[in-house]
Formats: sequence, C-alpha cells, structure tokens
Amino acid sequence: MVREDLRNIAIIAHVDHGKTTLVDQMLKQGGTFRENQVVEERVMDSGALERERGITILAKNTSTHYNGVKINIIDTPGHADFSGEVERVLKMVSGVLILVDAAEGPMPQTRFVTQKALEMGLKLIIVVNKVDRPDARVKEVIDEVLELLMDLDASDDQLESPFVFCSGRDGTSSLDPDEKGTDLIPLFDTILNHFPPLELDEKGPLQLLVSSIDYNDYVGRIGIGRVERGVARQNADVVVCNYNHPEVLLRGKIVNLYESEGLNRVPCAEATAGDIVCFSGLEKINIGDTVCAADCREPVAFVKISDPTVEMIFSVNDSPFAGKEGKFVTTRHLRDRLYRELLRDVSLRVEDTDSTDAFRVSGRGEMHLSILIETMRREGYEFQVSAPKVLFREIDGEKYEPVERLIVDVPEDNTGPVFQSMGERKGELVHMNAMGSRMRLEFLVPSRGLFGYKSEFLTDTKGEGVMSSVFFEYQPYKGEISRRSTGSLVAFETGEAVTYGLFNAQGRGTLFITPGTPVYEGMVVGCSPKDEDINVNVCKTKHLTNTRSSSSDDALRLIPPKRLSLEEALEYIGDDELLEVTPLNIRIRKRILDSELRAKARAKAKLQ
Repeated sequence: MVREDLRNIAIIAHVDHGKTTLVDQMLKQGGTFRENQVVEERVMDSGALERERGITILAKNTSTHYNGVKINIIDTPGHADFSGEVERVLKMVSGVLILVDAAEGPMPQTRFVTQKALEMGLKLIIVVNKVDRPDARVKEVIDEVLELLMDLDASDDQLESPFVFCSGRDGTSSLDPDEKGTDLIPLFDTILNHFPPLELDEKGPLQLLVSSIDYNDYVGRIGIGRVERGVARQNADVVVCNYNHPEVLLRGKIVNLYESEGLNRVPCAEATAGDIVCFSGLEKINIGDTVCAADCREPVAFVKISDPTVEMIFSVNDSPFAGKEGKFVTTRHLRDRLYRELLRDVSLRVEDTDSTDAFRVSGRGEMHLSILIETMRREGYEFQVSAPKVLFREIDGEKYEPVERLIVDVPEDNTGPVFQSMGERKGELVHMNAMGSRMRLEFLVPSRGLFGYKSEFLTDTKGEGVMSSVFFEYQPYKGEISRRSTGSLVAFETGEAVTYGLFNAQGRGTLFITPGTPVYEGMVVGCSPKDEDINVNVCKTKHLTNTRSSSSDDALRLIPPKRLSLEEALEYIGDDELLEVTPLNIRIRKRILDSELRAKARAKAKLQ
C-alpha cells in the first residue's frame, strides 16, 4: 500500500535557529487555527521551563494539512544536551527539514543531528531560515551546508537535497535565495514532492514501535510511536516485546487510541501503517518496545542512543535546614522520582551507589541534568547534588575522556582572552574563520574544561560572544585541568545574616546573600578571589557601648550581592562542596560543615 495522503517529517537544527517559530507558521497556514484565534508564540513549547528559557526541551508531535495530505510534524530540541530526544524520534519519520540560520550557518548541533539523519538514510530538505536578518549571508551558508554534507559522507541523493529559503517569523518561503516569498506554499510543495509517499504493508500483522512516553494521571502511561505495519485497533489484544529481548514482556489491550490533529489528541478506532499514534492501556510499556499482534511476535530494531558523558551524585538533603522547605524529602521519594524519569528520558542513566541515600545520575551535559534538577525542585523535591564530573573510559588499558567540539563567535578584539582560556583548559584550535568584524573559532576541548567556562567567556568577550558545543568523541586523557581558581567565603556559625557582619565580610570577596538570610555553619555565603576558603561571621552584631563617636551612626553600605542561578551554582561548586536544592532556595555548602574537621581533612589530604 502507498500512503499518498500522509507525510511524517521532523524539524532538526541547532538551538535558536527558529524551528518552533517555523512550526507555528506551518500550523497557522495549514489551517490548524481559526482566522481570529489568539495563539501564543512558540505554541509547541508548552512546558513552563521551555517558555521561560526560550528553548525546546522535549520533542513533541503535531500535524497540519495541505492539499489533502496530512503532514505529521515533530518539533525537536536544538540544544546538544537534549540530543537523545532527537535520536529516538527520527525513527518515526521518513524525512527531515534541516534548519540553518542564514547568518550563523551550520553549528555543532546541526552537524550532530544531520549525521544521525544521514546514518538512518532519511531524505533531507535544507531550510535556510531567517533570510530577512540584516547580517544574512545566504550564499556562503549554502556552500557551508554542502561542505558539511560532504564531510559527513552524504549519498549522492542526499547531496542533491533541495534548498528552501524561509523567514519563520514572517511565515514566508521561496526557492530563490534572492526572493523573499509571500507564504509557506513553496515549502509545503517541496515537502510533498521531495518526500515520497510511504510504501507500507497494511495487510500484515501489527508492528508499532514506541519512540516516546507520556504520562497522564487518569489513564497512566501513554506510548507514542509510528505504526510500522498492519493496523492498530482499539481494544485489540497485543503483546509487547523488545528487539534486544524478543521474549514476550507484556500482554494486554490497547484501551485508548489517539491521533494528533493540530495541538490536540483525537480519539480514533483504528490507525493504519504510517500513522503516528498515542495509546494507553499497557502500563509497563517502555521506549524502544514494539507492540505486536498477539499471534505474531516480530520486534523492530531501535536506534542506539549515545552514552552519557557527565555524572552527578543526587543524595538526600542532610543539612541543618533539611526537611523545612520540601514536600518530598526521603530516600524513597528521591529514588522513585529519578527512576520514573528514566521512562521518559532515554539518554539518562540512574544507578544505586554504596550509600542507600545517594544515586549516581548520568546525562549528556550540565544543562541536561540542571533541567532535571529544576523540574524536581518545582515539583516539591528537596535534595542535594555534587559537582558535575565527566565519565572517563578505559580503552586498551589507556584512560580516555570525552572531548567536545566548541564553536565561538567573538568580536575580533576579544580573541586573545579566548585563546588564553582555551590554552589553560587544554583546548585545541582546529578552525578559524573571519565573518565581517567577528571571528568564528572552532576548538576541540575536553568536556571537563568547559565546566564553569560560560560566565568567564561572557566576561572575556564583554557579553558579545556566542558559544555552543556538542560531544565529539573520546580521546586520550589530556592531563590535569584546574576547575576553579577562587575560594569560598564560608559561614562560621549558624544564625541569621546581619548587615554589620556582611559589611565586614564583603571586603573579603563577593557575597551571595543579603541581610536576613538564614545561614548555618559550613554554608558558602560568597566567593573569595584567593585560592583558599575563608571563614567569615556574617551573623556578627555590633557591640553597643556608652561611648559615642563621630562615626557611630554612619549607615553601613553593602555592595549588592551576586545572585547565582541554578546553572551558575552548578558551575561554581567545587569537589568539596554540595548544592542544596529545595523548592524555595538554592544553597551551596561544604561537604564537611564543621570548620575544625574540615581543616583536619584538608591537612590530611595534603600529606597524602
């Protein structure tokens, strides 16, 4: 059977190249919304964190119609840390739109996702977006995309992929780089003409590969995937198996069956081969499983997801303020929540440790894990995490570490500090290119060398630099890299910070807290410019005497403190520190709270 009435596509690109904005316009011009319907910008970014940060975190599917053809569209994340989302959804589609910014050109994540699409043999359409930017350089970007395809060993057919020139914000497209266009009809036509109709087996027994998992309090776990063969019917008896475990894992029925229509899930009685559907009723279903007909067990191979590169230790909060602000604070709560996240995030790993109160959580990068931390604290969880560490490997008896491809765009005058920082972090320059008054520098740098670098980079480039990175490969260990050249200001006693104590402490470094903040012994209250920790008493009050002096009534002026975000706190903490995370606060603390015990441990470490 040939499905002329259906196309399944994914939109993949680097972060901030305009995928979600283009999907908005495709839905509007495809008739998904009424003429007078009020629709939010980036309507596919439905999560609170996605809207706040302006990034896509989860891959989501929607659909629109054009000339009697249903186009299923999967909007994917652009940040490298969420590339696991991209890898698993590519199995559901037969073609991809590769979006490239008309000014920035192909970036690290563009290379990564394009490589995955090429490996799976998918057809491509190259969409050069934001052609209305004043600094657009469309002709050069076309050459850079073709160089990228050749570099990734694209087939002749993939090298002949058509180019479409779009402005996602204005909803225009054109096949000519010198014309702006008036609507997205050229893009829709290219999708229908270049992506061939699906040739599928409708008569065979059911095969449905699960590529994503959702959850609903009313119906439980919801599987999402494409019907590879046959027909999926409501209330049909099915078995669940896995390509790596061909035995029957689960027997049951598809209780509810839905198709995506615009932004809604519409119930349907059956779905034919090629359709992307959501279904409930199989409570223990997992990503990568295949739902088969009860009398024919033939699992479908699932794409191998790349391994994590960074790990953290999540543990139960044991600070003096433990249990005061969180709703879920016990080991059982923490364990259940982390293992539940595995059901949805295929690129995450969670392992038990020697301690019953701690779990080793591995992910694609700092942002991947920080989004999980932020999500959990908003749900009411209270816990503490260690500093991020890279995952080393032993290959042929030699120690290897993850290396990232880092691309920075900086003003020409600011290249010096970047080169100096990269030298200290064992970065190796592999490419350098002038772009007007700016320079594009490409480095291969160890992943651990990038920990804490973002804030330093913005300082070095006076806030004008742009950096992005993606995992490249494992390479031999590069040697020691200093994680941090500063120390911490550590609270000396438990109490409430007062203006007098903070005034005396601010001469030692940069403070993180304000008067009235509760503190405890061992809590980090600021940053010291020296490479050593300094104990400060921020609870110290001024002693009152009978003697008056001319300066006794002078107001104490405090320098505004530096408020650390979650990402900044994760970048800052050292190996001997922990980050205490609660729904209301983020606190940095020493592992050993007592100052005397901490000094003894430091002296013992130096002797060893």
